[in-house]
Amino acid sequence: MTTAPLRTETDDYTTVRTTVGAYRITAPLVRVSGDERITLLDQFLAKSGEFVEPDTVREALALNADGTPFAILLHFEIGDDAWLLPRTQVTADELRAYLEQLDVPEDVTVEVEPEGWGASAFEGPTAWSVAANFVDFDISGLTLHAVTESALPEEPAALAHLARVGTTGEYGYLLLTNAPDAAHEAVLAAVAEQSGAPVGPEGLARVQAEAGMAVYAAGFAGLTVGEADLAWMIDWNRIGEFHGSDDLEQPTTGTARLTALAAPAESRFAAGAKVTAAGEEVGTVLWQAPAANPEEELVLALLDAPFWVPGLELAAGDEQGAERPLRTVTLPRVIARSLTTRIS
Repeated sequence: MTTAPLRTETDDYTTVRTTVGAYRITAPLVRVSGDERITLLDQFLAKSGEFVEPDTVREALALNADGTPFAILLHFEIGDDAWLLPRTQVTADELRAYLEQLDVPEDVTVEVEPEGWGASAFEGPTAWSVAANFVDFDISGLTLHAVTESALPEEPAALAHLARVGTTGEYGYLLLTNAPDAAHEAVLAAVAEQSGAPVGPEGLARVQAEAGMAVYAAGFAGLTVGEADLAWMIDWNRIGEFHGSDDLEQPTTGTARLTALAAPAESRFAAGAKVTAAGEEVGTVLWQAPAANPEEELVLALLDAPFWVPGLELAAGDEQGAERPLRTVTLPRVIARSLTTRIS
């Protein structure tokens, strides 16, 4: 009997870049019910929900009391419920403790990890062909950040919602349902029909990093909103109106900033390695993306101003102590194939 070869992170990376990769969502879901749910969400999400439309999904930042990032959350508005799904790593207990700090309106119910609910996601240039299996209309009609009722072929009585939202810059979809096991099996079957495969966190993290969202895997690394380059997720007109906003300071051109750097393939850098310019220390390596793209290595570092501008030649000592070249680069680093692949 022969066994299938083990997949590597490079295999998973290639799958997401060329066909479609599927993965189970393991982050804890939160359901918020009640007419005043937006009032609750506005207490801690850094962008107001006042004009959020039904059957849509958006990404929002939540802060700690001291103004540092707590989590990036997906916010779904579906029927009479809002759903929250962390994009960055946070546990169910941490979410419960965070939400317990808030003043919950009387008619609002908050459930962390509601029983029976779960989600699966699939991303890649042919992901739309998989999504077409779960709706009864032309899948091109599901626009980015839209949510629609969905159907599971083997579970006709299940509740399911399909959202067009992703993490990689390729086409992305998320299936939220109260029959998560059946949904994931249906996703895997449809993915296989497109010559896709299940993908693990390493290959996925590399694509996310190249798309400019390394924070999903790397976390916030103790950085401020400005240092983490997340100021674009803040509604600066609402300072003082949401949890943690009193301690926010708008970043300036003199603020150190999280920056992407490219290095020669097979260079490995430890967190904490010093980044230099002409021998002068200008920053610190925080995280290196998995080595799934054979073309180059991608490194994230906190760099002093003005060294976070693209196109600078820098250096850092690798894990063996040898000095390696680094170059500041713009993101997204790779042109997504989905940009030239039509949904049809």
